[in-house]
Amino acid sequence: MKKLTLAALALFIAGCSSPLPRTGLSTEYRLNTQYPSESQNERVRFLVLHYTAADDAESLRLLTQSGVSAHYLVPSAADPLMRQNTVYQLVAEDKRAWHAGVSHWNGRSNLNDSSIGIEIVHPGFTDTPSGRHWYPWNDRQIGLVASLAKDIIQRYAITPDNVVAHSDIAPGRKFDPGPLFPWQQLAEQGIGAWPDSDLVQHYLAGRSAYAAGSVSKIQADLARYGFTIPQTGIDDSQTRKVISAFQMHFRPTNFTGTADAETEAIAAALVAKYRTANKMLRQENDTGL
Repeated sequence: MKKLTLAALALFIAGCSSPLPRTGLSTEYRLNTQYPSESQNERVRFLVLHYTAADDAESLRLLTQSGVSAHYLVPSAADPLMRQNTVYQLVAEDKRAWHAGVSHWNGRSNLNDSSIGIEIVHPGFTDTPSGRHWYPWNDRQIGLVASLAKDIIQRYAITPDNVVAHSDIAPGRKFDPGPLFPWQQLAEQGIGAWPDSDLVQHYLAGRSAYAAGSVSKIQADLARYGFTIPQTGIDDSQTRKVISAFQMHFRPTNFTGTADAETEAIAAALVAKYRTANKMLRQENDTGL
């Protein structure tokens, strides 16, 4: 009986170990995975949405052969794959895709290291003599984006405030996915953040939407929410770029970058909804020691 017990223990220990292949410089060794630490979380923290500003063929070429990439590419409605609800996977999720570039969000930089990138085939905009023309989105394409995003969000427990536009993490440098992207529609499906209308009205406090807002308060709340923005109280060029990116996402009917009362109220409502004391504490813990 004693021999049987020892044999069983040996099999258990062996089961908690895994051999690794021999490399050119090291001797063979084994891993014991019997004691996983409680102090861990997912490396993927953000989901970033983009448009390609190109057609299907050019989008595939750019994202596979030209020094940029993304984990996924959602085809256009004209692509035969769309009829099969099929998405291109260009980079495995455990690999680092080159989609975010110089980027900042929620206290972190270089988001390629900690994000999944979804590129969507879409023309973006055209500048015309009468102004910039933004192209509408295809409903079936958005449905496919929603299905993919839900799966990624669930797999990595990505919080709503960390589902972001490329323009959110690189304001002024990038404009995708643009003001016609249906963020509110997606938020209603659990994809990304959106302010509560009653909170917006509470913080608007009876003011006209386009009355002057407090630049310093907008700067402070946008920083609390996740944007990188000057904290000077001055309506400078960089502040206006960040405000415009914020408006493009959360107030797309007017995204001139003006620090108006409605922008101030929306920013305050988002902070109230997603930056409560408990959520802030959780975020601080999540950043690690």
